[in-house]
Amino acid sequence: MLSLLKKLTAGTPAPAAAQPVAAVAEKTDPYMLGLHDAMLSGWFNQETGELFKDFPVTADDTLLDVGCGDGGNVHFCGMRGAKIIIADIDGAKVEATRQRLSDTPARGIECHVTDCNPLPIADGTATRVVSTEVIEHVDDPAQFLAELVRVGKPGALYLLSVPHPSSEDLQKDIAAAEYFQKPNHIRIISEDQFKAMVSEAGLEIISHSQYGFYWSMWMLLFWEAKVDFSNPDHPLLNHWADTWQAVLDSPRGAQIKQALDAVVAKSQVIIARKPAAPL
Repeated sequence: MLSLLKKLTAGTPAPAAAQPVAAVAEKTDPYMLGLHDAMLSGWFNQETGELFKDFPVTADDTLLDVGCGDGGNVHFCGMRGAKIIIADIDGAKVEATRQRLSDTPARGIECHVTDCNPLPIADGTATRVVSTEVIEHVDDPAQFLAELVRVGKPGALYLLSVPHPSSEDLQKDIAAAEYFQKPNHIRIISEDQFKAMVSEAGLEIISHSQYGFYWSMWMLLFWEAKVDFSNPDHPLLNHWADTWQAVLDSPRGAQIKQALDAVVAKSQVIIARKPAAPL
């Protein structure tokens, strides 16, 4: 999720330097606002060491991220000192993430360019397994999840996310056609379907939550703005970022965010555990 958000908001130009300082309002950075919004939803908790609520990471962990994207998730985990294993079908992303991890105290870094069918990783390797915004892309979710379960140790924690149907349904008639075509989102996964997928893979669900009203609305406006991902600068998007910043800054901003996240969410997240081996 966050790798997509960074891609979407990269390269937003700054206000023109030639204008008088007093006449230029400070521009809201949509990526940094989205990161702040995500942290309010439970991501990247420096105090508790949780990548997401109920998903702590320590230096004793071996963490596998399948579909690592630009490495935002594993960078947080590398800073916790964990051993990091990354896997992605895109070799450029794997290399970029490897470089990003080089400045962390991760006690080891292992990289794989793979389609994950199967994962080139031994059974029972990881104590933490992360795969965010991947299952909606794969041809066989059951096979994909079986591989994730295979490489986790007994008792391993899993952080899995997919787009929430409320946001996907909202965009169906607005988004570019390719957004819902291979290799992009080839399925919309309901809450019940997501829970069933995870349970049928043999994992015990600990929590199931959703967040991301801000990005749901941003994406909807992005399609209408008809700008490029590399430079999504448009009054619709800029005004929306300013509005959401004002909402969060308001006295009941956190309460409003929570209410809206419950209605239209960009993502749904499951934290699960692989059962411990029988005695």
